[in-house]
Amino acid sequence: MKKIAIVLFDDVEVLDFAGPFEVFSVTGKRKAGQPYEVVTVAEKDTITARNQLVVKPLYTFADMPAPDILLIPGGGGYHADGRPFGSRKEMDNPVMIQWVQLQAKHTELILSVCTGALILAKAGLLENLEATTHFMALDTLKLLAPNTRVVSDKRYVDNGKIILSAGVSAGMDMAFYVVSKLQSPEVARETAQYMQYDYWK
Repeated sequence: MKKIAIVLFDDVEVLDFAGPFEVFSVTGKRKAGQPYEVVTVAEKDTITARNQLVVKPLYTFADMPAPDILLIPGGGGYHADGRPFGSRKEMDNPVMIQWVQLQAKHTELILSVCTGALILAKAGLLENLEATTHFMALDTLKLLAPNTRVVSDKRYVDNGKIILSAGVSAGMDMAFYVVSKLQSPEVARETAQYMQYDYWK
């Protein structure tokens, strides 16, 4: 059973992580496909997501077993006084960046949702790849990763090991795509039907 670790941090966008969490969590739980072990991990033992949703991750960076797949969500921006929060803060957090770089050496896949791409860019993982992010962060991603082909017209892009999605709800589409890639389109469709998610056909 593949272990999927979803990274959390303060001010993470809820659907960025909860959407893919649901897709991967319910896959293979009926008659089609194989299930995944889906866990959450963060630098500290409690985080506060957007709109004051308090979440207790299952693991911290210090005790997380090696995952097969790593997912970095996004969310965040800048306060009125210019202070960054969410992914904009985490992309300059050396603990986050070093942990992601370490995991990247061993994982089968690295996924990002929305502005999670900024964290991957700062970790140096997007060099000479194709990438996307939330439409309001495309210019920032271009600045952070000048050797990356940043696209605005795709819900997700697949570079082989690294797959990135556009903003918020696009993370669910990417998750279904990953299920399709790792198992089959039929398993992805069964999962989408169970979730009554009509976008994925």
